[in-house]
Amino acid sequence: MTIFTAENIVKRYANHIALNKVSIDVTAGTVFGLLGPNGAGKTSLIRIINQITAPDEGTLYFKGEKLKPKHAELIGYLPEERGLYKKMKVGEQALYLAQLKGLSKSEALKKLKYWFEKFELQTWWNRKVEELSKGMQQKIQFIVTVLHEPEILIFDEPFSGFDPINVNLLKEEIINLKKKGSTIIFSTHNMASVEELCDNIALINKAEKILDGSVAEIKRQYKSNIYEIAFAEADISLKPLLDSSFEVLSESRDEFTGKATVRILNGQPSNSLIKALLPHISINSFTERIPSMNDIFIAKVTQDGHNTVANSITE
Repeated sequence: MTIFTAENIVKRYANHIALNKVSIDVTAGTVFGLLGPNGAGKTSLIRIINQITAPDEGTLYFKGEKLKPKHAELIGYLPEERGLYKKMKVGEQALYLAQLKGLSKSEALKKLKYWFEKFELQTWWNRKVEELSKGMQQKIQFIVTVLHEPEILIFDEPFSGFDPINVNLLKEEIINLKKKGSTIIFSTHNMASVEELCDNIALINKAEKILDGSVAEIKRQYKSNIYEIAFAEADISLKPLLDSSFEVLSESRDEFTGKATVRILNGQPSNSLIKALLPHISINSFTERIPSMNDIFIAKVTQDGHNTVANSITE
């Protein structure tokens, strides 16, 4: 079921077009990656979804209904920028923000106790926000974002300021939130996190959506039919063994084994390469090279056209 839709969103600032007819559909209970280089228009779209600003053109829908102010309480937003009051005590501020989200004081205290223990922040309850590190402030903001259990959570660069241990902690919590039924819109430059967490993505560049779909389908779409082969014979070259249906891109060998990278041409299946090689070598491993989301992101943003992208991924 689609929980959120943006149709043909246009946003202009003076002489600058931030979004040019951008459309996205977010399925309930999934993690949706909103990707793009700096200045692409991601933050403009996030602010429009949060009703911080309004689109110049286009329409937004929440569960099939046009987005209205009443929907704000059903959306949790973790901005990249820090938004805490530095002179307030940590617990006092968390309690204040929780009550702004509609929680009673007793309910807020109960939930905050759970999250503060989970993130090992109990000893910081009566300390001032300005005493916290950047990462610890981000933990507090994460807690107050998810505390009222909104139906949609929007995380804008949520791992900013975190060390690897805390990045993993936050990833686990995002996965747990999804398991509990939350829908998450996730903006990041970390493509490894996209592969780990996202079900679907939209890639925005220069104010326009240039790619969208499921992560698995996009990776299949940009496959280049390249295979990495390790074999037992260290003294054999694969080039003389293969006809024009195959292109040997690289070969290497050590004292005991040989390795090669081969592209299959003319849309033939991978079995055709195995069949061509088996009479001559003993294959130890046969692995298809699948482009990463990072490869696709860089290639798609910097090149034009599907074929050019596919070529740039394999170079």
